Amino acid sequence: MPDEDPEILEDLTRAIAARDGSAFLSAAEKIHHADLAAAYEDLSRKSQAWFVRTLPSEAFSEVIAEIPEPLVEEALDYLKPSQQRQVLEELPDDDRVDVLQDVEDDSKREKLIGLLGESEERELTRTLLEYPEDTAGGRMTTQIGYVSVKMTVKEALDHLRPDLEDTETLSRIFVHDGNNQLAGKLRLRDLTFNAWQTPVGSIMQPIEHTVLAETDQEEASIAVLKYDLFALPVVDQENRLLGVITSDDAMEILSEESTEDIEKQAGLTGEQSEEGYLNTRITTHFSRRVIWLVGLAILSIAAGAVMFRFEAILKGIPLLMLFLPMIIAAGGNSGGQASMVAIRAMALNELSGQDALKVAWKELRLGAMLGLILGAAIAVVAIFILPFFHPEVAPGITFSAFGSAVAVALAVQVTASTLIGALLPLGACAIRLDPAVIAAPAVTTVVDVSGMLIYLLVASTMLGLGG
Repeated sequence: MPDEDPEILEDLTRAIAARDGSAFLSAAEKIHHADLAAAYEDLSRKSQAWFVRTLPSEAFSEVIAEIPEPLVEEALDYLKPSQQRQVLEELPDDDRVDVLQDVEDDSKREKLIGLLGESEERELTRTLLEYPEDTAGGRMTTQIGYVSVKMTVKEALDHLRPDLEDTETLSRIFVHDGNNQLAGKLRLRDLTFNAWQTPVGSIMQPIEHTVLAETDQEEASIAVLKYDLFALPVVDQENRLLGVITSDDAMEILSEESTEDIEKQAGLTGEQSEEGYLNTRITTHFSRRVIWLVGLAILSIAAGAVMFRFEAILKGIPLLMLFLPMIIAAGGNSGGQASMVAIRAMALNELSGQDALKVAWKELRLGAMLGLILGAAIAVVAIFILPFFHPEVAPGITFSAFGSAVAVALAVQVTASTLIGALLPLGACAIRLDPAVIAAPAVTTVVDVSGMLIYLLVASTMLGLGG
């Protein structure tokens, strides 16, 4: 939902409903383009068409960059070719590429690119579209300040001035060596507070960090935040500057990646939806959930098989059923925690598949510590508190023996689940699967089955029961 003043949004809504163009434009001028995009998303198709055709091209170019991917192509369809061209020309190069990547119809995308004519924008757009969407090259902006090391301060400012309106960021100005290879960087204040005849090469700073155009967008974004950069240079194999990933771009990318990881951890398949929950079709929700649910339901049959195998023991000591949900839940919680910690560390490039042994040793010790504490706590409950309720155990089995068996089973389950939760994502990475997909659904199912097996095996062994 938009975050603007509710009264202004109400004015906008009334103007759209009444098809009052003057009132609509008056309200739209007071609303940030991100909130206009959110308002657009909630409209009917007829109202969306009127919205697009009424808003000036310059204003709509800011709005379309914020519209969810599934709505972009349709929004462009509402415009005449001349209006489409104006919108595309108004967009910064990185946003223009993002919008065109959202157009799924290849022939339609080609027609839109063709509207740019024989311009420099068209050639640049084609070049940027060659990079995969999820790489640094596919997300970078090329509208940057770039000067030669051979220039003086005055020459550099004169060079930058004509492109002032089209340059996305001047917080960092980059310097090439005269052969278009990246040589250094400047701040705008370095140019404004130095004498005009000062050589650029004498005041530039070295470049500490760059990424190749083929670098994954998430890796590039993490570097921006890790090294506190305003803009991360994107270069080719010959160290020629192609563009930059700005801090704003990095935040947007990491937000997208975080949403995608959360959805995968929940067992949602398919591409991430950029539409709001209420605007996403029910068939889309269904298709993204059903595959994992069916697969995990089939795997969960193993839990039933375990209970069937130990049916006699459960009938002999029904009290075992009292602690079974707790054993399973404790394993699921500890395994889920370990899994999330491991996935986060992998996302931040702190862990890889090669660290499996180190992770196993660390999580084994941690799991044992947690298991001992939980086991001791449940032993107190089973040995000292449970007898007050006078439950039936079984002939020849004391509450001390019963409580000890439950405590040991819980300790083993928590230790094993912690280990499984940490190693499953690493194993997925080793076989080139997305660790986030393995997280919650797979860990939960695996530790549920292992928890039943561990509990009933430990109980039957320690209590001297036949399995």
